[in-house]
Amino acid sequence: MALRMKACMFVGLFLLSLAWKAAWAKVQVNMEDRVEVFLGDTAQITCMFTVSDSPDNVIIQWYMITKTNVRLRIYYGNGTMQVVDRGGQFTDKISVKGMGNSSEVVLTIRDVKLEDELEFICHVNEMSAGSDEGRTVLKVFASPDRPIITGEESGISVSNENPSKIGSCEAKNGYPRPNITWYRDQSSLQNTPGEVSVVTLVTKESSGLYTVQSDLHLNVVKKDKDSFFYCEVSYLVPGGTKMTETNKINITVYYPTTSLDVWVESPKGSVKEGDTVEVHCRADGNPQPPFTFMHNMEELESDLNVLVLKNVTRQSNGNIMCTALDLDTYEETLGQTELFVDYLDPAVLIPKDTHVMAQGEELMATCNALSSLPTHTVWFKKGKKVAEGHTLTLKDAVFDMAGTYVCVVKVSSLEGLETSGSLRVFVEGHPEIKKSADPVQEVSPGKSQKLSCHARGYPTPVITWSSSDKSQILKLSQRETEDEVLSVVSIKVTSDVTAYCNASNDHGTVSTSFSLKAIVQTTSSAPSTTEGSGVIIAVIIICILLLAILGSVLYFLYKKGKLPCGRSGKQDLTKPNKGGIVVEMKSDNTEEAVLLSVNGDKKPPSDQSDKYMYVQK
Repeated sequence: MALRMKACMFVGLFLLSLAWKAAWAKVQVNMEDRVEVFLGDTAQITCMFTVSDSPDNVIIQWYMITKTNVRLRIYYGNGTMQVVDRGGQFTDKISVKGMGNSSEVVLTIRDVKLEDELEFICHVNEMSAGSDEGRTVLKVFASPDRPIITGEESGISVSNENPSKIGSCEAKNGYPRPNITWYRDQSSLQNTPGEVSVVTLVTKESSGLYTVQSDLHLNVVKKDKDSFFYCEVSYLVPGGTKMTETNKINITVYYPTTSLDVWVESPKGSVKEGDTVEVHCRADGNPQPPFTFMHNMEELESDLNVLVLKNVTRQSNGNIMCTALDLDTYEETLGQTELFVDYLDPAVLIPKDTHVMAQGEELMATCNALSSLPTHTVWFKKGKKVAEGHTLTLKDAVFDMAGTYVCVVKVSSLEGLETSGSLRVFVEGHPEIKKSADPVQEVSPGKSQKLSCHARGYPTPVITWSSSDKSQILKLSQRETEDEVLSVVSIKVTSDVTAYCNASNDHGTVSTSFSLKAIVQTTSSAPSTTEGSGVIIAVIIICILLLAILGSVLYFLYKKGKLPCGRSGKQDLTKPNKGGIVVEMKSDNTEEAVLLSVNGDKKPPSDQSDKYMYVQK
């Protein structure tokens, strides 16, 4: 009995120890809910676990849940072995590493495919502590190609009742399915009955990737002609969402014409007579309707929307009208502009053409031109400005005032608008002969001499020639104007002769003469250099002799007492000495000064002290 009781107690204690151990020894597994990876990359799924017993007794098993919700093992192993199940989709592309007490195991999947997007189970089993498992979903992503947008090439009319197709946007090869949103300028477009319709088509390619095409239909209005449309593609990536925008497109909108704009395109600014004028017409509708131009109620031919008026005159002034017919509504629209052509009439001179005035008279000439704009008048003579204003005044007329006066009338505010006129003025009077540069000329006997005589006057003078010895005068040329004449002749000279030029008109005769001297040219040789030098030497010698004679005479007079001179010192030369001449003679300290006496004797230097000699007149 006692033995039975002891045996029962032993079994009870053993069972109690097993229950206590089971209560405190267990396995705990932790895993991420999901792991995200790009298509073609490598995925790593981590299984973190803790066990209370030796890790040598831990067995790791990896499972996958198929698309049909079937649980299949793909790997099992412990501290001594690792086995990848054969015949499955992961046989050649997975590996597992990492074991230990309170450690982790990493399942690595290489070259991830879309079919690898499954749920994976990590099962950890320990003989005494039991087992536990965790689950992770593998998510695979593929970014779509750059989206492509295409717009409708044909125009869209605003009069359509139903929304018209604006364009299409396409995003290819994305996973999961990308989303497309349309924008007009900066505002997104959503489905709105009767206004906006977005039609989306999703295609799953054989590769498992998605292609999304979105068509935008819109009930366009006139302001859409300036709008830009584009679409935005959003798609999932590991850890977030990305967006890509397409290029912006603009559509052609057709809308009816409500007004016309008519203007003169060329020339810019004011129009003058003779210009070619271009008048343009533009409608505010699209497309541009056919135009018709009318000028002062007369229909004119035009090229599309341009009317060309050539060589316009002041008669071209008036109203230019442009009309347009809308071919859809058959409504006519009108626009107009005014054309004004500035003009400048030819200059009118008083007196006109020519005017004859006597010497000493006065002339007041006027020049005017009718114009639509203010004018400015300037008078010119031989290209030089002589007066400014409409009036030209010539006082006390002389021959120099004769000539052609040109008046130029300009419109300062409009370039190219100018006119001119001329007045020929003649000053009436007896002839004048312009003086010859050399009235006396030397000519070799037997040679001919050319002479010219220039006379002016009105009426035009007549020139005749004559000579003092009746020599033959040959006329070479004669050039005449209305108030001047130039005569050129040739005369053969045999001896001294005088030629006469006579100019005469209705008011008198004047004459001028040319004196021609017959000079025989003689040849004489110039003195040689040796002869010239001898002459110079002779002159120098004569000067020296004259100075010596003068010195001797003065010395002789001094000796005879004819030249009184103080010996105590120099006389004051500042005091006047009436009736005499003072001569100062100084000795030279560096050179020997010699005075020659009358008979030529030299005196010693001691006797050649400074002297003043007074010569009585």
